[in-house]
Amino acid sequence: MNRNNLLFIVVSMVLIGLTALFSFTVLPDLIATYQRDEEPSSSPSRSYGTTSVQARVVEVLEEGTVELGDVRQPYQILRVEVLEGDYQGERFEIDYGQRQIRPEGLDLSPGDRVILNLSQGPEGSINARFLDFVRTRPLLILFGTFIIFSVLISGWKGVRGLIGMAISIAIILFYILPQILEGKNPVWISVSGAFMLLSITLYLVYGWTLKTHAAVLGTLISLVVTALLADYFVDLTRLTGFGSEDALFLIQESEVQLNMQGLVLGGMLIGALGVLDDLVITQASVVFELYGLNPALTWKQLYQRAMRVGQDHVAATVNTLVLAYAGAALPMFLLFSISGERLSYLLNLEFVTEEVVRTMVGSLGLITAVPLTTFLATMVVIHQDRLGPFQEILGPPSRGNDHDHGHTHHTSEVK
Repeated sequence: MNRNNLLFIVVSMVLIGLTALFSFTVLPDLIATYQRDEEPSSSPSRSYGTTSVQARVVEVLEEGTVELGDVRQPYQILRVEVLEGDYQGERFEIDYGQRQIRPEGLDLSPGDRVILNLSQGPEGSINARFLDFVRTRPLLILFGTFIIFSVLISGWKGVRGLIGMAISIAIILFYILPQILEGKNPVWISVSGAFMLLSITLYLVYGWTLKTHAAVLGTLISLVVTALLADYFVDLTRLTGFGSEDALFLIQESEVQLNMQGLVLGGMLIGALGVLDDLVITQASVVFELYGLNPALTWKQLYQRAMRVGQDHVAATVNTLVLAYAGAALPMFLLFSISGERLSYLLNLEFVTEEVVRTMVGSLGLITAVPLTTFLATMVVIHQDRLGPFQEILGPPSRGNDHDHGHTHHTSEVK
């Protein structure tokens, strides 16, 4: 085992251990402490005009079964203690399952944490109602597991990918969302934020190389093309952005007038980002690897062979995108099946049309990205000798690539 491999194993084990320790023990307590120490004005949080707080189940007072319509289900009467906000430390009795449909097998026990709805009655009394489960700790466990496997399987690229993921989330939270909430155009905010996001992550994971430059340029052009397609088809199908209850709640809660149609466009762009990242870097890598194997290939030969891989990738990716949207909309499909409405009628409902347009426009953007990125990568790798003084500034063809233009004397024929 060489020194680099030993160093990577040691660093990986230390990183995994620290991440697991922090995610499973320290972070949940930090979050709980932070929430308890917040000012009353910021906690409890506001959700659709109601006051929501975290609480802990102290005691199960009663258990039994109840009939709600045609459904017979178990219920519980619980005593809970509020953990945050103005009512911290106070205890309330709530029912779980007497007035709302509840899932089977999810009974509550002392120590479990829940989210309560608190409302003030006309005589000043406080009414508490079960709203949801607190899922912070299991989510942190899942996140820690994700980090461990990413580092173990992908090595240093996995570490850089995790950093890129954190940067992506930061750009969405601190650039895209605040700008849209200020009333700025959601389309171009989403385009600029998406380009910034993908550029940073691509350079972070794949380095400052010609291959990455080609992928970033292909990303920018593909994003602009996708934005133009989305704008055209949103207008053509007369989507307003008010096809869901979320839009109505957003209008009520926002302090500025939001461009809801533009918000639909921005959502389409961000929804296609993850797959776009995969497509552009894959096509650039294919071009550079083919050229590394046989630098004697002409521009046309290189482009055609890379596009054969791209065609297969597009077919699989579009299917993946459609299945992802279909999976997210599965409850809606079941509801349509039960309703017995005609398909022609359902397709004209805005929230259905919006999902169809989102899927088709995202797929068109991905399809466009393949020939664009392949063309750019082919031009860059074929003409890299012409970069002159810029060659040193722009970096090597790819990170760790041993097949550069200086090795043209030992080629292997690619049939």
